[in-house]
Amino acid sequence: MSYIIVKFGGSNLKKQSDILQILKAVKHYKQPLIIVVSAFYGVTDRLEELFKNKASGKSISDDFLKDLQQIKSEIAALHCTNPERMKEFQTGLTSLFIALENLFEKVGDTEYLQNELHDSILAYGERLSAFLLHFILTQHNLKNSQALPEEFGLITDGEFGNSTVNIEASASSLKNFFTEKDHIYVVPGFYGISPSGSVNLLGRGGSDYTASAIAACLQATSVDLWKDVQGFCTADPKIIQDAASISNLSYAEAAELAYFGSKIIHPRAIEPVSDKGIPVRIFHLHQAAESFRPQTIINGLSPVAAERIKSVAYSDHFGILALEGEGVGLKPGVLGRASTALEKAGINIKSVFTSQTAINFLLDLADLEKAQNAIAERNLSGIHSIETKKDVSLIAAVGLGINETFGIAARLFTAAARSRVNIQTIVFGASKVAMYFIVAREDRNITIQQIHNEFFINKLEIIPLLTETNYKSQN
Repeated sequence: MSYIIVKFGGSNLKKQSDILQILKAVKHYKQPLIIVVSAFYGVTDRLEELFKNKASGKSISDDFLKDLQQIKSEIAALHCTNPERMKEFQTGLTSLFIALENLFEKVGDTEYLQNELHDSILAYGERLSAFLLHFILTQHNLKNSQALPEEFGLITDGEFGNSTVNIEASASSLKNFFTEKDHIYVVPGFYGISPSGSVNLLGRGGSDYTASAIAACLQATSVDLWKDVQGFCTADPKIIQDAASISNLSYAEAAELAYFGSKIIHPRAIEPVSDKGIPVRIFHLHQAAESFRPQTIINGLSPVAAERIKSVAYSDHFGILALEGEGVGLKPGVLGRASTALEKAGINIKSVFTSQTAINFLLDLADLEKAQNAIAERNLSGIHSIETKKDVSLIAAVGLGINETFGIAARLFTAAARSRVNIQTIVFGASKVAMYFIVAREDRNITIQQIHNEFFINKLEIIPLLTETNYKSQN
């Protein structure tokens, strides 16, 4: 049996009209579906806030949970006129909120593992969405059932907060679970289960990753991500008004764009499907009634763009930790000891740039202060100063062949120079499909505009969808 894995994100779960669009989208499909859902927009952030307040000893109000329960009830009532069915729904919903409140009661108690409580609490955003959507689909005569990761065995590596799905360990149990023909399964995204049975989150925004992991386990036909945007574009449409849609991307291109700031897809969602050759299709939810045409298809058939660059992405979520000292880049062991200090502090190093007198670490902006303290506490020999750079933006140009084409880098940096932008750091060669550089945050928009003008102005036609047939004809 061949499934399509369909995912609806939190940005498409804000209001009642979004539910109607989801129903229209689901009715387009004519084969078995596994629907993965995120929490309603903003719910995970509020649960996180409540957890942190409770963990720090603050008293918390249950107003948010009461309001959330009321919202779920009101939405369900719009789709059901049968009092008995609504009573059953209310009973199930109340049980979920009682369980959630019981978890909150344990926060701060030293008898309980706080990381496990944190992941269990935040997973409830998705669990509530799945429970509600299952009920609504049933009221619209769509045969479906709810399926929880703990039931079908989505096994992780056991890491709290940012776990990885063990595809090999999960595949057999998923194949044995998802067997019913002509049936829809509704699955809460964002979490899996450790080998010992604990709830493990898959990282923020991890419902995309849930969908692709399930697809890899079942060798699905495709992963269909329904978004509220026009798929991938040549640049962020909020900055570049005439940015064009990109119809096809390779797995590597999509992964790099996601890593460097594009919010279209979770960065980890590409890995499980790329090895299996499963396409990822991105649809615009608010066009569900008019068409069933994907905005972007991600697979192994993406053509090389004429200009070699497919898109310009950016991120404001990086910062630089600069270690300076005479000969610091040449002294044996300095880089290793600094890296070890950051690792022990739980800090992920994104990239490293070295020279004779400096070592610069590219880190998540949120980790900068902790990283500075971790290095300072070690009092490493040869390091005379430790500085941080926060007000920076990372800009990446992404496309197949970008590092193998003469003159691309020169055109990129000439475009930036037109606006007298100072490029602080340049990195290329680490990826076959991307090169990136760092500029001051205030220079971000003008730099993107100039690069987009250089490579895409007057070239804004949408690249035709690539099929297996015309791909082979091109080669």
